[in-house]
Amino acid sequence: MDLKALFEQLAQLQKRFNKKQKTVIVTTLVGVVALIALLIVYATPQGYDDGYRTLYSDLNAKDAGLVVQQLEDQQVRFRIPREGTIEVPRDEVNRLRLNLATQGLPREGRPGFELFDTQEFGATDFDQRVKLLRALEGELSRTIESLESVRTARVHIAQPRESVFVSREVPPSASVVVSMRDGRQLGRQQVSGIKHLVSSAVPRLTLENVRLVDEDGIPLGEEDALTTAGETARMQLRYKRDYERLYEEKIAQMLGQVLGGEEKVVARVSIDFDFSQRKSTQEVFDPNSVIRSEQNLEERREGARPREIGGVPGAVSNIGPVQGLEDDRLLEKYSRMENTINYEISKKVSEITGEFATINRVTAAVVVDGRYQPLRDENGAVIPGEYEYTPLSEAEINSIEALVRQGIGYNPDRNDQVSVSNFEFRAGQPVQSREMMWMERMETFLGPFYPAFKYLFVAILLLIFYKKIISPFAQRMMEIPVEEEEVEQKRIEFEEEELEDDSDRLTEMRKRVEQQLGLGNAADEEKLKYDVLLERLRETCDENPQDVATLVGSLVVDEVARSGLSKL
Repeated sequence: MDLKALFEQLAQLQKRFNKKQKTVIVTTLVGVVALIALLIVYATPQGYDDGYRTLYSDLNAKDAGLVVQQLEDQQVRFRIPREGTIEVPRDEVNRLRLNLATQGLPREGRPGFELFDTQEFGATDFDQRVKLLRALEGELSRTIESLESVRTARVHIAQPRESVFVSREVPPSASVVVSMRDGRQLGRQQVSGIKHLVSSAVPRLTLENVRLVDEDGIPLGEEDALTTAGETARMQLRYKRDYERLYEEKIAQMLGQVLGGEEKVVARVSIDFDFSQRKSTQEVFDPNSVIRSEQNLEERREGARPREIGGVPGAVSNIGPVQGLEDDRLLEKYSRMENTINYEISKKVSEITGEFATINRVTAAVVVDGRYQPLRDENGAVIPGEYEYTPLSEAEINSIEALVRQGIGYNPDRNDQVSVSNFEFRAGQPVQSREMMWMERMETFLGPFYPAFKYLFVAILLLIFYKKIISPFAQRMMEIPVEEEEVEQKRIEFEEEELEDDSDRLTEMRKRVEQQLGLGNAADEEKLKYDVLLERLRETCDENPQDVATLVGSLVVDEVARSGLSKL
């Protein structure tokens, strides 16, 4: 982009404007710049830059004192706008942070494992254990402070001496003190996470031996009976409130379609919940048993019995069988059958947990508005702004009560109750029309967006100002003012005619004077013309010296240009 050519065009353009046009352009530009500056200042009242930037923030008193001491030693300008915050000149921020970091500042009040960066000669085992404990506490504190909700944290670990006797061994314990940021609180999961973090970092430390308190000394995450009961009560109350609000909104939305708006309905619902938790275990045996195994055993024997030798002890018994003792007719038949069947007995065990809450009773009270008719005078003309209240009929009240019962799930076995009443909501006041109601709703919804609408409105005004005023004005300024040139040309012709008339009159006067003096035609006419023109030219130079100088300069430039072209 050729800036020189651009400036030349601007210079030529401003020469074509008269004084009035230049005044309008300058005034418009100044007004636009002033409006933009006003908007910027109004939008950012603290948008000024004083040259200072934050070096450190949220410093404790000890670290802040050390940093201030170093800044004073280095003769660096600083200021402390609030407690724990140090600001320095903008150009010095990065250099000072690097310089202070090499000196270990800020130390954050608690050392970590950097304690072992330097080895001390002659340190005992006890010193090393204490140093390890300090480093572990510092690292845990830094880790907890990295959480978004925690501003500062302090960890204390009690590590007892190990004993060779198991009965005398004492487990370690830990306590954590946290300071929360403004408006922040730790949830149950966050408290549990901090406890798990500390217990996992220390050997033999159990979760039960970690205690967590806030800056007010209130224990966090203590699942005692009182705390548990309080949390349970709050949860039950919130559950009851949400459930009742759901019923009320349902009634208002349903009747609002009938009565002409939700503002004509007021519903209040009370629900009696039973929050008792019931658990039952059910064991059921299947009567259709299935055979698991079956065993059959059968024994048979047939034939004579074995001979039996007996009698009175003596010679006969000792000499052997005796005739007549044998009996081949004695036969034996033996049979035995055994059948064993094992059945598989199926069993189903069910553990049933009751609902979180069951409804014992529902009570609903509904108040509805009536109708409003325009009030008329004796002649039947409508009186503006005056309305007459007309209550609902008994049949309409019964219909509304039936709708409410259906909407809330009325159950007569629970002894539920529904009451519907009709009252005049705005006694003595004119009822708003639908247009007014619509305007109020729009104002409610659009209220939070009013600040944005302000800037949007200003932007639209600037756009209209540019389209309707600046853009057409610029286009007219860029056009060639033909009429003005014609007027200027006519004025020049008129002046030339006047000059010729004056020259003629002067010539006639000279002739008369010469005749009176008796000179006759002795004077040279050409010389007279030259004298008259020269005198007129002097008067013009005295009146408009700038125009004459511009004309002479143009003639010189033209003459130089012609001489250059003739030489070429």
